[in-house]
Amino acid sequence: MPNTLTPELFRFLRELRENNNKDWFSENKPRFRQTVQLPMVDFIENMAPWLAQNTPAFVADSRLNGGSLFRIYRDIRFGANKSPYKTNIGCNFRHHAGKNAHAPGFYVHIAPGEIFFGGGIWSPPTPVLNKIRDAILENPERWRAIQQAPAFTDVFGTLGDTQSLKNAPRGYPSDHPCIDDLKRKSLFAFTSCTQAQVCAADFPDRVTEAFEALAPLMAFMVKALDLGWD
Repeated sequence: MPNTLTPELFRFLRELRENNNKDWFSENKPRFRQTVQLPMVDFIENMAPWLAQNTPAFVADSRLNGGSLFRIYRDIRFGANKSPYKTNIGCNFRHHAGKNAHAPGFYVHIAPGEIFFGGGIWSPPTPVLNKIRDAILENPERWRAIQQAPAFTDVFGTLGDTQSLKNAPRGYPSDHPCIDDLKRKSLFAFTSCTQAQVCAADFPDRVTEAFEALAPLMAFMVKALDLGWD
């Protein structure tokens, strides 16, 4: 299936940023469907075979609602920003246990001037995070080897910057060689590309290359959480 993401997707999101209101969106909703939603559905379907073969526990669900594609509508119940629509589009390839448990996921985020893809686990509850921390304590060599692998460093460099504890988590040694990672509240890695690269024919291949480089880290966390890889 060819890549159907085009500059029209970015044009729509830029215009939405300038016209973030219900009247404009309602008038342009058919355009949103044709230039943003349906091309993203095609992208999700492009990703499905690779995920099924290489990371089978992670689901590519191409439904318009309730699947891998994020909704364009913002939750405006909390916070000062009452803009009704997101000005980005994205998809999350969740672990099949993800709706019932905190689990790692692969993620793609597309917006004008803000494109990134990769994955990990974001702000899980402390008991969940502690399971991963315990796995790091048990096998620090494997944890460090994953991050030092050429495939990982070539694509991501290092783990992404995230909020961290000032001190070692309670019950964990402050002098552990992986202390910086033990203090993290989230564990993820992302890379980025240009708008032109998003619209190029090989964009799905670019994303799968990143996902493949990330897969050993995801497998480490999935095993730590006893969630299964299949």
